[in-house]
Amino acid sequence: MDGDNTIYDVSAELEREFGAKGSKSRKAAEDKAWEEYNAQILLDARKNAGLTQQELAERIGADKGYISRVERGLTIPTVSTLYRIAAAMGLTVDLKPIS
Repeated sequence: MDGDNTIYDVSAELEREFGAKGSKSRKAAEDKAWEEYNAQILLDARKNAGLTQQELAERIGADKGYISRVERGLTIPTVSTLYRIAAAMGLTVDLKPIS
């Protein structure tokens, strides 16, 4: 069997790269990862809805630059704006308990 069979300790890698679990640096990295993840979800949803950034912006009463910043994870929309963005794309936000 060809290939690298090295086993990596992901927890150790995360600690080396971002600091110990619970540390400020690790929390900041986790927060940034969630921001980028959520930004990608919104970008994908807009594209799936067949909307341009300009069209979405007009639907929520914002400018195209705002939508661009949200989709790049540079701006985090307020909860009310997130609901408006979702509705403008024909979506809903579903809040449910974590299993």
